[in-house]
Amino acid sequence: MRFHSSILTPNPQKREPVIQILDAALDAVDPYRAVRNALHVRNGVLHVGEGQYVLAEYERIFVLGAGKAAAPMTQAIETLLGERITDGLVVTKTDHGGPTRFVQLVEASHPVPDEAGVEAGRKILKLAQNAGERDLVITLISGGGSALLVAPAVGLTLDDLQVMTDALLACGATINEMNCLRKHCSAIKGGQLAAAASPATLLTLVLSDVVGNPLDVIASGPTVPDETTWREAWAIIEKYGLVEQLPLPILGRIQAGLHGKVADTPKPGADIFTHSQTTIVADNRIAAQAAQQKARALGFNTLLLTTYLQGESKEVAKVAVSLTREVQASGQPVAAPACIILGGETTVRLGEAPGQGGRNQELALAAALDMQGMADVIVVALATDGTDGPTDSAGGLVDGDTVRRGQQNGLRAADFLARHDAYPFLEDINDLLVTGPTQTNVNDLLLIFVL
Repeated sequence: MRFHSSILTPNPQKREPVIQILDAALDAVDPYRAVRNALHVRNGVLHVGEGQYVLAEYERIFVLGAGKAAAPMTQAIETLLGERITDGLVVTKTDHGGPTRFVQLVEASHPVPDEAGVEAGRKILKLAQNAGERDLVITLISGGGSALLVAPAVGLTLDDLQVMTDALLACGATINEMNCLRKHCSAIKGGQLAAAASPATLLTLVLSDVVGNPLDVIASGPTVPDETTWREAWAIIEKYGLVEQLPLPILGRIQAGLHGKVADTPKPGADIFTHSQTTIVADNRIAAQAAQQKARALGFNTLLLTTYLQGESKEVAKVAVSLTREVQASGQPVAAPACIILGGETTVRLGEAPGQGGRNQELALAAALDMQGMADVIVVALATDGTDGPTDSAGGLVDGDTVRRGQQNGLRAADFLARHDAYPFLEDINDLLVTGPTQTNVNDLLLIFVL
């Protein structure tokens, strides 16, 4: 079992099947397995989807990458190619590393970038620029890459990017909006790593953590064309009222871009993408389908409702609880024992001095408040990377008794939710999901059970 055993304490008989389902979902998107399933070497030819790469035709092979799944993805590539790898560097989140033989692996901060990420970005750019026409560059991209792969654009500093990241996290911007700004403040994101590697052949393997799998958003799309513009970047700043919060150099750069004084990121059709292939090796749907398959095997009537879930965590919680009520009242959209599965990623708009928690913990606690006193219902909100927000929790598992158990310990759930402080409440009553780093990242899963 990946999950800390304390999660079973309140009701082992009912919670054990739930944990089995979550384990199955995470196993299905194991990065090592995903890469090995997507790539095959036969008779000296690397096969990736419809792409074929005759290895003898390449003088050198470089492996570059960034994300929370970088270590196992790299290990899979090393297993396949071994000593054919000339050089490489990948960057992952602190405590997400692992042993590698031919590719250097470094750790850096997430979600707010640090100097280690800047140094990794500088070295990765240099390796890419060193690649020539007869070289193959394999890039491994996974969730978290936006914060980990850092190369401030000319005129910007790491401090500028840190302030911008904090502001975007606090205002409730979507990952698409955050990465639009990141790309336009970077020398490596938004297709610029592909520009550095050109004219080498470029193969990118992606473990997606973004709803709908938009390639230019995942890890801020360092090797694919960027669909966003300077105008969109400025519109995001205005939408969230960030003019007074962002550093002047960032505001100045976006304004300069608007007036044509700074070139935009590489766009679709650019020559640098002529010899480039991108393949998604795992995503949220694969995890959700694995959960559905396991739930069905355990006797649940299942429904995979969507993998495009978005919205404010507390509002999504109301929808989740409304589904439990409908199942109990009418047997719709699926009869009990029911397991309804949703995938995607919610957001939280933080106030001043927020407490400890993450979007999944907040969703779980909000659901617990709405369904207090209900019998035979469970709601689970899981961050598949094992780190929900800036915490060591993967989310929460709550039921109709969660609020009462908190009250017995002198805790008022509504007060904790109001200050975005779900972590200590859920921890105190053993409703906190804890896995440690899973080394994968395919968005979040929301599972609704009516027993």
